[in-house]
Amino acid sequence: MKKINKEQLKQLVEAALFVADSPVSKVTLKETVLSDFQVSERALNDVLKTLMLDYQPRGIQLVEVASGYRFQSLDSLSPWLSKMWQESAPRYSRAMLETLALIAYRQPITRGEIEAVRGVAVSSNIVRTLTERNWIKVVGHKEVPGRPALYATTRQFLDYFSLKSLADLPSSDVFEALDDQTQPPATATLDAPSEDDRAIETAEQKREENE
Repeated sequence: MKKINKEQLKQLVEAALFVADSPVSKVTLKETVLSDFQVSERALNDVLKTLMLDYQPRGIQLVEVASGYRFQSLDSLSPWLSKMWQESAPRYSRAMLETLALIAYRQPITRGEIEAVRGVAVSSNIVRTLTERNWIKVVGHKEVPGRPALYATTRQFLDYFSLKSLADLPSSDVFEALDDQTQPPATATLDAPSEDDRAIETAEQKREENE
């Protein structure tokens, strides 16, 4: 196999990550752009760390997510960068975000268990949307009557939220503290959905019935 010096390796890895349209793992780098070269795990790790440091003070950063490495803009620049696209970012209902949060923090979890916590039925439209976005998937079935599906998050979910693993999720205590500050005591928990949330879910259920 051919030898490659550190500077050439750095250029090749940087270029590969720059042109990739999704996160790239070290295994993928070795099997593709580096397949003709003799590159040790240590050398590759050193180059990736160097690139991370090089981009740290810039508007673009190299980050590691669940599926590998990718370049992305600083979150703090989003308000200005978003003006480059006319379409607005999708907005998700509180019901959908609560469902996703329960799956993320309590996975694997069944639809019935989600409904027991939230106190309302989970719309099939919510489950379908989260599945179509590849944020959740069925990972098995609970061994109880009816064998309901068990849901868990995916690598795409971690990638989207720039997480390396579920261990990087914010502590649930953070959300409880925020909820205590912004909600009156009677509606501070997920068990007591607001009237607006009930109206949204009722509308979703009616829409499904008419489809």
